[in-house]
Amino acid sequence: MSLDNKPTYTGGCQCGAVRFRIEGVLGEASICHCRMCQKASGNFYQPLVSIAGASLTWTRAEPKRFQSSSFAQRGFCPECGTPLTFEAPDGIALAIAAFDHPEEIPPTIQWGIEAKLPYVDSIPSLPGGKTEDDPVSVPFVTSMVNYQHPDHDTTTWPVEDRS
Repeated sequence: MSLDNKPTYTGGCQCGAVRFRIEGVLGEASICHCRMCQKASGNFYQPLVSIAGASLTWTRAEPKRFQSSSFAQRGFCPECGTPLTFEAPDGIALAIAAFDHPEEIPPTIQWGIEAKLPYVDSIPSLPGGKTEDDPVSVPFVTSMVNYQHPDHDTTTWPVEDRS
């Protein structure tokens, strides 16, 4: 919470070049299955949350924007390409996974279900395991150094200690 008791959220892109802060109550959290959102996110669907009446501040740089349709543009990090925003005449929505704590923003509705990929609903029934349980990835995962920006604000970018 901020000093005026408004909820506060922070987030940013994978590399940390773009960071944001939101003060206030978030709007509807949704998943969009439309083909445009699939392509914009490079994924099966795009989880988004409206910032509604909350206040958005870009605290480190701003996204570069692509006009994806006659009424909407998509914001993304110009350094690493992380999808960040959906901006339309009715407001701005941010990619839920770009928040430092995406687990706090559960989607409550799905849109664009006419383009939902036929296998999406069966994904939870697939067998699963931890990354380190995959015998193919063990040799490089155990020695991997993560260069992603941490899930919190930092005073500098890029983060200098990459050990």
